Amino acid sequence: MATPSPSVPSDTGQAVLLLRLAGPLQSWGDRSAFNRRDTRPEPTKSGIIGLLAAAEGRPRGESVADLTALRLGVRVDQAGRLLRDYHTVSDYRGGPLPQAGVSAKGVQKPTSPPKFTHVTTRFYLEDAVFVAGLAGPRDLLERLDSAVRRPAFPLALGRRSCVPTQPVSLGLREGSLRTVLANEPWQVPARAQRRGPRSVDLRVVLEGQEALEGQNVPDGQNVEEDLAYDVPVNFDPRARAFTSRRIQRTWLSVPTAATASATKNDPDVDSGHDPFALLGW
Repeated sequence: MATPSPSVPSDTGQAVLLLRLAGPLQSWGDRSAFNRRDTRPEPTKSGIIGLLAAAEGRPRGESVADLTALRLGVRVDQAGRLLRDYHTVSDYRGGPLPQAGVSAKGVQKPTSPPKFTHVTTRFYLEDAVFVAGLAGPRDLLERLDSAVRRPAFPLALGRRSCVPTQPVSLGLREGSLRTVLANEPWQVPARAQRRGPRSVDLRVVLEGQEALEGQNVPDGQNVEEDLAYDVPVNFDPRARAFTSRRIQRTWLSVPTAATASATKNDPDVDSGHDPFALLGW
């Protein structure tokens, strides 16, 4: 894994917290239906805010206004593959499944004719890697950094079944959100970068002022403006609500590990098992 930039001292009021969101499976939905659960191609703000709230141990009904005020940028280091998972649902007692509608008394009726199995579909991202940057007050981000490293509740990549790999927190950085995401090394395994170029063009989703800064993008790439309806107002299951934010999808040129320091003898390079290491590949 490429070595992250060193942490910066606490001498300014603003900072950027970087999170590495990677794992076997991720799922970042912005719509929910019983028989179909989609995933966005990159993490949603509601999913990341939920991860931070879980790390701090916040109850579902507690305000997250301080977290939603943070400006978010998400870099797509590895898009992954879309996985369609097939599910069936049955009543363990052997009875027919209830209808979606309810009676005048608020009780669900059984299906007619009786239906004993319901097919549902779930979508996931396989082997995806993202770098999320949250910009805001340094004292809040320092607290969140500590919480992510020692979370109160288990962390998840969108759904509770999607467990992240380590490390999740890459620490705090100084600078604008766009600049920090552009300077942070590519977060795919270093051995996959050694024969590649010294920089790579990566897709990034920005919000707030950073989305309006510098429109210089790599040649041949475009910039898209959009609205995302993924800002949580409340996570309480009885009063869950979301609002929108303005985002920009653009591209950044990011450094890779394809440098002289990226060798098998460098202690800072990912030291995971490589079956071709003895051959000098």
